[in-house]
Amino acid sequence: MQSIDPLHLQDASLKALPASIAWQENGHPCEDEWRSERGAAAPKRVVLADDTLNADSAYRLACAGTGMLWRGDFQNARLLLQALARRCDAPKKIRRASKTHPEVSHTAEEIFHLHRQAQSQRARTLSMILIQVNPDRQISLRRAPDWRGAMKEAWGPAGTRGCVASLRELLGLVGAHEWHQKGMEISALGSAPNNRIHPSYGVFSPVRGEYIQLVLDAPLPSSDLAFDIGVGTGVLAAVLAKRGVKRVVGTDLDPRAMACATENIQRLGLSSKVELIQADLFPAGKAPLIVCNPPWLPARASAPIERAIYDENSGMLKGFLAGLAAHLSPKGEGWLILSDLAEHLGLRTRAELEEWIAAGGLKVISKTDIKAEHKKVQDETDPLHAARAAELTSLWRLSAA
Repeated sequence: MQSIDPLHLQDASLKALPASIAWQENGHPCEDEWRSERGAAAPKRVVLADDTLNADSAYRLACAGTGMLWRGDFQNARLLLQALARRCDAPKKIRRASKTHPEVSHTAEEIFHLHRQAQSQRARTLSMILIQVNPDRQISLRRAPDWRGAMKEAWGPAGTRGCVASLRELLGLVGAHEWHQKGMEISALGSAPNNRIHPSYGVFSPVRGEYIQLVLDAPLPSSDLAFDIGVGTGVLAAVLAKRGVKRVVGTDLDPRAMACATENIQRLGLSSKVELIQADLFPAGKAPLIVCNPPWLPARASAPIERAIYDENSGMLKGFLAGLAAHLSPKGEGWLILSDLAEHLGLRTRAELEEWIAAGGLKVISKTDIKAEHKKVQDETDPLHAARAAELTSLWRLSAA
């Protein structure tokens, strides 16, 4: 699932003016480029750190917003990051009001926002272990790995300057690089080995298989043409093409999503059936089938990758519903794939969604539901467990009224 905020046309890595980070070393002022794909600001205070720094001291520094530029053994930095994570993840309960705890008055929406605040604070704290990367993308620390391939994939070719980045973000881009190389098996695309989607760094992975199953099972109104709005990795465009749709046009605003979808469509041998266009929502023309899987939660994204999950003020959802009728062929259908998690969290009501559908000159032909299957549904320690356990993902079949 990938959606793009129209106000963010440039990739997060394409900043007009790189930020810098400064520190003192050997009695001299030092400075380097600061690199953060999630858009985090450079720590204002930076100290040098090595293997003599213990976890409790590091945690206090991190909580105070002090960056620790690592000069010790690289693998010890990874161990220290794990130790900080354990401290961040010490049990902290967010409880609803109940008969046994009437003094607690958090609503589902308040629990959601408190949870996001805790996640944001955790990310800030864990981003305070810093690694300096040389211009050739090497890391000059003992036992440092060679991550040049992952950096090239996420950042592009090496330049003439080095940079400083958080170890946590570096691990994230390495993890994404490994996912991209391995790919994800998607049963809806057929039998192995030609059924894998390879998500790229910065493009949301299709880990929620239930929404793919909905698109696989729904009756096609036509096999001539379909639009896939917010194409992301290209998984739904590929499923439609595999189902026999003769031509699929996928759109997205994110350059990374466009590159990722292009690669996946080529890998699957579907380039003759799928056309990709960088566009805000709809391409030109009309289609008998238009599919959209917008972000499911109406909240502000705090990092570029989160724009696949959070749709501030339901902007993409409203835009799709407002423009759908004008782009449908006669007797055409729009398929809206949407979770009701936002409703269980008190972020959006079913009545609001139905009002937006009606305001767009649309009517509901049918709605098919499927239970969420991800691991957090079973995790009772998750502050959002009650909402996740009740979650349904739906395919709304819409037509012009």
